[in-house]
Amino acid sequence: MINIAKTSRIAFLIGIIFSLISCQSGIDSPNFIFLMVDDLGWGDPGFNGNTDIQTPNMDQLASSGIIFNRFYSASPVCSPTRASCLTGRNPYRMGIPNANSGFLPKSETTIAELLKNEGYVTGHFGKWHLGTFTNQIKDANRGKPGDSSHLSVPSDHGFDTFFSTESKVPTWNPMEKPLEFDEEAGESLRYGWMARNTDVSELYGTRYWTGRNEEVKGQLDGNDTEIIMDQAMEFISQSTRNKETFFAAIWTHTPHLPVVIDEEYALKYPNEDFANQLYYGSITALDDQIGRLWNQLDSLNIKDNTCIFFCSDNGPEVRTPGSAGPFRGKKRDLYEGGIRVPAFCVWPKGIQAGLEIDFPSVTSDYLPTVLEILNLQNPENIILDGISLFPAIQGTVNERTSPIGFRYPGKMSWVTQTHKLISTDNGETFELYNLQSDPGEQTNIIIENPELTDSLQHSLQNWLNDISNSTYHNISKK
Repeated sequence: MINIAKTSRIAFLIGIIFSLISCQSGIDSPNFIFLMVDDLGWGDPGFNGNTDIQTPNMDQLASSGIIFNRFYSASPVCSPTRASCLTGRNPYRMGIPNANSGFLPKSETTIAELLKNEGYVTGHFGKWHLGTFTNQIKDANRGKPGDSSHLSVPSDHGFDTFFSTESKVPTWNPMEKPLEFDEEAGESLRYGWMARNTDVSELYGTRYWTGRNEEVKGQLDGNDTEIIMDQAMEFISQSTRNKETFFAAIWTHTPHLPVVIDEEYALKYPNEDFANQLYYGSITALDDQIGRLWNQLDSLNIKDNTCIFFCSDNGPEVRTPGSAGPFRGKKRDLYEGGIRVPAFCVWPKGIQAGLEIDFPSVTSDYLPTVLEILNLQNPENIILDGISLFPAIQGTVNERTSPIGFRYPGKMSWVTQTHKLISTDNGETFELYNLQSDPGEQTNIIIENPELTDSLQHSLQNWLNDISNSTYHNISKK
C-alpha cells in the first residue's frame, strides 16, 4: 500500500502534473537508464531486508525513489526478460522462450528505437543475450564461424553505440580464467574463483563487442562491472557535453556465475565461507559501481532529471547463496522466487522519494511507462503485454486490473492482483495461491475455489493462444 500524508500527496501530485506538462511540451524530457543486474535474488539487497550483504548504494538509491515490492521479471531466465524490457511484449511473441534460444527480430520495435525517434541518443552496455555478434569466430554460447542464424546486435535495434557481450563472463578479469583452480578452497570454473595477479591464464571464451564482428581487442582487467560502467559513463558524459538527452541500458553480469572477486572484496566478508565471500563480494563490487554512476549523474547536474529503472532479470541461481527472501523457488521457477525480483525507480524531479508500492509490475511494463511519461502513443499495430506504471507511481491506482501471464518451457502461470494460477507440468495440473495472504505459496487452495479456477484457466488459455498465434509486427521504422 502507498502511505503518503495528505499534504505530501498534494505536493507530490503537483510535482507530477508539472513533470507531465514539461514532458508533453517537449521540455525537460528525462534521461532514462535501465539498470538491470543478473541473477540477483529478491532477498539479496539491503533495501529488501538483507543484513549480510553490503549494498549501501542500492539501498540509498532505492530510498531516493520508489521500491516495487511486487515486481516481476517476464521470465525466470535472462534472455526472455531482456526482450520484454525493450519491447513491452511477452518474449514468446518474438520466439525467445528460454536463455540461448531465439534472438530479437528486427521486426520488433524497441524502446531504443522509439526514443531515438524522439531525439535521444542510445547506448547498450554489458550483457546483451538477445543474439550473437559474430559469424566469423567462436564466441560465447552461440557465435561461430559461418553461422548467421542468430546474428542480432544492439545497433540492429536502435542503439547508437554499444559495448556488449553475448552472454556471461567472470565478474572479475572477464576475458580470462585460471589454468588451474584451488579446488580445496572451493574454486571451480562453474561457480567462481579468486582473481589472480598473474599472467598465467587462458581465454574464458566470451568477448566484448562494439559492432557486428567488431570485437574489443586486448585484455580487460579488474571488476567487470567497473569495465562496463567506464563505457556507460563516458557515453553519459559525451551526451551531456553535447546537450543530448540519452537512454542507456546498463546490463551487468554480476552476480551471474562464475563469481570472481579480488582480495579487497573478500576481506569485506572475513567470517563467511568461500562460496559466500565470492557471491557477497561480487554484489558489493557491483554496488560500488552503482554508487559511482549516481555520483557521476550528480556531478554532471543531471541526476534530478534522470529516470533510473533498476531490476534483476530473474531470481537467484539455485547453486548460490542468493536469496529469494520469503518466496518459494529460484531461477527457472515460476513460483515467486524465480520471477519476483528486487526493483526500484528513482527520478528526483518526477517522483516522490521514500515510497514502497505493492502494485504488481513486470519488465514488460517499462516501454508503456516510458511512452506515458513522454506522452507518446503506442506505435500502430504493436500488441503490448505491459501497461504503464505511471499511475501506480503517481499513487492514483493501487490495483492491477490486467493479469500478468508467464510462459516458460513446461510451465505457465497467470497472476492477478490477488491470486496466482500455476502449472509446472505444461498444463496437466494446476495449483492456486492467494498471493496476498500466502505470498510464500505454501497452501494450494484450488480445490476450495472451483469457479475462480475455471475463470483463471479460461483467461490463461486465451492468453496462451494469443501469444502462440502472435506474429512479428513489421513496423515502419523511422
